[in-house]
Amino acid sequence: MYQFSYAEIQQDDVAESKDRERQVLDRSIALLGQAQAAGPKSREAIEAIYFTNRVWMRFIEDLNSPENELEAQLRANLISVGLWILREGEKIRKGESENFQGIIDISAIIRDGLK
Repeated sequence: MYQFSYAEIQQDDVAESKDRERQVLDRSIALLGQAQAAGPKSREAIEAIYFTNRVWMRFIEDLNSPENELEAQLRANLISVGLWILREGEKIRKGESENFQGIIDISAIIRDGLK
């Protein structure tokens, strides 16, 4: 019988977490693309902004957690990115912006960095 070491199990958990984060960012990016095509006042835009806000609020919460093992400067940078995305989403919601592409581009960069 093969026994897994704690380090192997922990590494699998990290890989699974990164995969889930990539999947949720993929979903956010897809929704934002649909919203961009439908327009900022569309039902698609409301759904995309709501989903993206939930994703980034959760990421920020995790990044603020003392258990988060990322380097402090990286965590701070990611929190800043998340806050920018939340602000841009709010501007779109208020009709002050149509910057779906900016959110899509930044989200894609973050997603691609999770590999």
